[in-house]
Amino acid sequence: MGLSGAMSKRIAILGASGSIGLNTAEVVEARRAAGDAISVEAISVGANVAVALDLVARLQPRFLAVADAAAGAQLKEAIKGSVEIGIGAQAVLEAAERPADWVMSAIVGAAGMAPTAAAVRRGATVAIANKESVVCAGPLLRALAKRHGATILPVDSEHNAIFQVLAAPDRVEEVVLTASGGPFRSWSAERMRAATPAQARAHPNWAMGAKNSIDSATLMNKGLELIEAAYLFELPADRLAVLVHPQSIIHSMVTYCDGSTLAQLSAPDMKVPIGYALAWPDRAACGAKKLDLAAIGTLTFEQPDLTRFPALRLAREALIAGPAATAAFNAANEVAVLAFIAEDIGFLDIAAVVEATLERLAGEASAGFGRAPASFEEVLAIDAHARGLAAKLARERHISALA
Repeated sequence: MGLSGAMSKRIAILGASGSIGLNTAEVVEARRAAGDAISVEAISVGANVAVALDLVARLQPRFLAVADAAAGAQLKEAIKGSVEIGIGAQAVLEAAERPADWVMSAIVGAAGMAPTAAAVRRGATVAIANKESVVCAGPLLRALAKRHGATILPVDSEHNAIFQVLAAPDRVEEVVLTASGGPFRSWSAERMRAATPAQARAHPNWAMGAKNSIDSATLMNKGLELIEAAYLFELPADRLAVLVHPQSIIHSMVTYCDGSTLAQLSAPDMKVPIGYALAWPDRAACGAKKLDLAAIGTLTFEQPDLTRFPALRLAREALIAGPAATAAFNAANEVAVLAFIAEDIGFLDIAAVVEATLERLAGEASAGFGRAPASFEEVLAIDAHARGLAAKLARERHISALA
């Protein structure tokens, strides 16, 4: 696509019923309205039947993968053969393997790793919003992309921002990821101890799903993004920093050896990075509003409080320990967040469960923290082991709280 030409792409959206997937659908509709020929080869959804039906009507995909069996049965009955439907994890893999030029990887959690790898193996352009895949298996995904000629484009707003301004990687002094600070930025530790899942989901700037919203409240999201940046851009931990920026206007900054700092600014709207990834290497309108700095008036910054928000410290420690530790870090967090949502543990217990899991695994010779996993199967084994241990630790905290 030239700057004045129409875009013609065949795409797939994995995790289409989540917040990133729904934003992607809006970008696709905006580009179709502008005259682009974008066909949807496949979409995958979880269990939301109503959203899936709406997406099928709007996007007209050739194939619909439904992860949940009950939802899949309902959709088969409702759609009655107008769209090919597959059910279960294998169907989600098939959606990734369909012949799409561009694949949005937006399945939340480590569950997105296998479909992401499947799309990379095809040599597709993979727009990756599933940060957990990179955190768990970043070096493996990067090597796989090189082997199969795939292109990985970051979609998280922070990494997309880095990608947009990373003009001379070998001249980088520091990369700064910004964090809104989440809903509890000004809360005391004592107040956070009593925080409810509903309060943790109430993000001040972004509309996200429950897991990502809670990760933002703990700053675990920023810890995962710190690891993701290291793996995506091959940066050492000492060149990565986090700065709290409550307005969420500057999404990341890159400082070069000459003292120049380049930053990407936009309203907190995921259509911006999605649109950039879809149009790359060009740019195209995506339905996002133009940034009005005069209306915003003030941009502020502060250092993160690692005492109240230890997730950033834990993420950096895991990154330094290596890929096995980052995979375990992600797994333990997913388990702890689910336990918090179920109200089995408290808000501050999330980071505590993650830290205890990493400490236990670091003491186990079998955990293999001293070397990088050699395969996706090894990553999955580490993931499963860490989940089992984190679940045990969360149960112990739950029982202790009841006593």
